[in-house]
Amino acid sequence: MAVTLSERAATHVSNYLAKRGKGVGIRLGVRTTGCSGMAYKLEFADATPEGDEQFESFGVKVFVDPKSLPYIDGTELDYAREGLNEGFKFNNPNVKNECGCGESFNV
Repeated sequence: MAVTLSERAATHVSNYLAKRGKGVGIRLGVRTTGCSGMAYKLEFADATPEGDEQFESFGVKVFVDPKSLPYIDGTELDYAREGLNEGFKFNNPNVKNECGCGESFNV
């Protein structure tokens, strides 16, 4: 089981952590919500969360809670710019359907 970052995402996270002046990595997970069932959650981790699985990509630590890992196993988190919009993009091979607005998914 693994969750990875693209090089662009790792660079963005590293730069943001440096600007914040604190943090050990990012924490990914899922929560129940939306019209399709689940939504991603992403937050900066200021300490190593106890009980989380830990991965590393391009020098950035990625923490995932054990309940979320089966839903996002194999996911690559990318950072993309599309026109005037930019942000994180979850490339999750487990997704079966997504809602029309792109806010939620199911597996």
